[in-house]
Amino acid sequence: MAKSVNKVILIGNLGKDPEMRYTPQGTAVAKFTLATNERFKDKDGNWQDRTEWHNLVAFARTAEIVGEYLKKGRTCYIEGSLRTSSWDDKETGQKKYRTEIMVNDLVLLGGGQGQGQGGGGGHFEETAAPARTRSAAAPANDDMGGTGITDDDIPF
Repeated sequence: MAKSVNKVILIGNLGKDPEMRYTPQGTAVAKFTLATNERFKDKDGNWQDRTEWHNLVAFARTAEIVGEYLKKGRTCYIEGSLRTSSWDDKETGQKKYRTEIMVNDLVLLGGGQGQGQGGGGGHFEETAAPARTRSAAAPANDDMGGTGITDDDIPF
């Protein structure tokens, strides 16, 4: 069987503050939205802007970092994979679908909290030492609970 790939890479701005929850076992779960922008010329030669909204979910230590450092407007780099779930709507009985990006890797970009709107026109400024994290499923070689995060990853 041929190898398949399910990988998403995004750089965008948070649409609102993340929603933090915890599983009954105490695992952190962060849900948030990310906006990506595209500028193009239409058939008449006029510039048009298109914004695409993405639903993201992070777990464990990555979710804790999302909850602590990401706020509305913050710019970040995300790597993850697509996951689609379905359910039956209780009111209409119709089958509903939701596609989310499961975050595997996160890099904080832009300034401090809430200062991610700078760097327009596709240019994003990284902090001197951007915080970078991999999900708990990624291999880690450090002493910080297997998260891959060290003190050097914190941007201040």
